[in-house]
Amino acid sequence: MNISKYISDKISEVQAGTFTSSVTKIAIISIAAGIAIMIVSFAILEGFRNEIRDKIFSFGSHLQVSKYDTNNSYEGAPISKNIGLTDSIVGVKKIQPFARKTAIIKTEDEVLGVVLKGVGRDYDLSAMQQNLKSGELIAYNDSSSSLDVLLSQTIASKLQLDIGDEAIFYFIQTPPRARKLKVKGIFNTGLEEFDEVFVIGDIGLIRELNNWPDSLAGGIEIVLTDFNQIDQVAEQVFDQMNYDLQLEKITDRHAQLFDWLKLLQKNVVIFLVLITFVATFNMVSTVFIMIIERINMIGVLKAVGATDAQIRKIFVFRGLSLTLKGLLWGNVIGLGFCALQYYFEFIPLDPENYYMDRVPISWNFGMVLILNVVTLVLTMLAILIPAAMVARIKPVKAIKFD
Repeated sequence: MNISKYISDKISEVQAGTFTSSVTKIAIISIAAGIAIMIVSFAILEGFRNEIRDKIFSFGSHLQVSKYDTNNSYEGAPISKNIGLTDSIVGVKKIQPFARKTAIIKTEDEVLGVVLKGVGRDYDLSAMQQNLKSGELIAYNDSSSSLDVLLSQTIASKLQLDIGDEAIFYFIQTPPRARKLKVKGIFNTGLEEFDEVFVIGDIGLIRELNNWPDSLAGGIEIVLTDFNQIDQVAEQVFDQMNYDLQLEKITDRHAQLFDWLKLLQKNVVIFLVLITFVATFNMVSTVFIMIIERINMIGVLKAVGATDAQIRKIFVFRGLSLTLKGLLWGNVIGLGFCALQYYFEFIPLDPENYYMDRVPISWNFGMVLILNVVTLVLTMLAILIPAAMVARIKPVKAIKFD
């Protein structure tokens, strides 16, 4: 029998109604609240990061290769679909061509300038699919270019267009050309720099307008298997691609958005450090109070031959028990809140300020496990501070202590 654990269990049974009982409840609540807030904070942070990144990726892949040109035009010079890359680059998931062309949309009452981004049937539009509010994705034809387009909700509202409506697109070139295109779907990313500018269409239409063969495109987008490896893969792509091309990372192209996400992450980390400090400080205070309330018991145990190590273990086991209870309740509360928000979306957001209409939740059980382990380790290390006080207690004085 482990005598230290036995005494620790007995202490927990008889302490109801004492001052220590109230303090231990506060310690459990502080740990539960701390771990619950940390779980919710990380889930929301990851949700924000994933949502924003997916919205950005719906308009551009991780890496973009285009013709080296000092002109900052949306269209750019055409390049070959073969940009000189080999199969030796690890981390590249997909290579997909695209093209852009400026246009003016004219309806009966409104006129608006936009940029048509043309993509092919092999282009990954899964991220855009999540942004669709109505309608469906472009339907491609085998014999001719598709006349379907995807409009943002912002552009559709300004032009008073809906699913199935047609509008005339005037393309700025010499000589000017016009096409009547049909609204196939309406999307909304919440990102103004995309929603107010871009329209998604068929790359075949742009090739037809520019008299390009199928071997040319306005640029090449490279999708990676792991976004976190973007710097390493970018170096390999840069070393292999043709000399007259330029490479741009999406983190540079939309630096302000990614900088905002980094700043948000730093703020959350600072917040979580403070919460962890408060939780561990409360546990230290609780163990101190338990030791003071049990000084007579400590004196008796020392008098009958118990070692300092055995007595310290009593309070370590007690602290461990309180910590595990706090972690259990904290996980139930934190994961429960996340589940409610994930399935019922009961907390809304203002899309104009947060780029989305509800608080996002991302499930990362690996991070949940890390938070629990870190909290448990730090709390147990903190308990060793008051437990060390046992060695300074003298049996004679402790027995007489009142």
